[in-house]
Amino acid sequence: MPLSPGESPGFLLWHTTLRWQREMAAALAPIGLTHVQFVLLACTWWLNKEGEHPNQLAVARQAGTDVKMASQVLRTLEVKGLIEREVDPSDTRAKRLRVTEAGSELAPRAIAAVELADAEFFKRAPAGELVPLLKRLAHPSD
Repeated sequence: MPLSPGESPGFLLWHTTLRWQREMAAALAPIGLTHVQFVLLACTWWLNKEGEHPNQLAVARQAGTDVKMASQVLRTLEVKGLIEREVDPSDTRAKRLRVTEAGSELAPRAIAAVELADAEFFKRAPAGELVPLLKRLAHPSD
């Protein structure tokens, strides 16, 4: 059992996450997106590129976010003109999502900015070890 916060994996992960979130916010600020807006836009864009017309629940699951929070953020992206939410003809309670032309232009730029910030942030991590470790931690049953 760690005797100091500096030896606690959870405490160190918390601080690392906060620092990483600040870096993501800084990378996305010039693009005009928050990190959560970016994640939901990028997930919707990717699913659309795969030929899917996901509903809000599918995008929230893809992003790993709370459904109610995702719905609020997706409304904001709609107001910004980056996505369109359309009633699903097979379930009028559901909204199908489609990235607009403006969103389709912005998403790859935002992804590139985040990838660049990620590369800079994680450059001190051992090559080839970080992603497998994060996958094991994020999905322990896989």
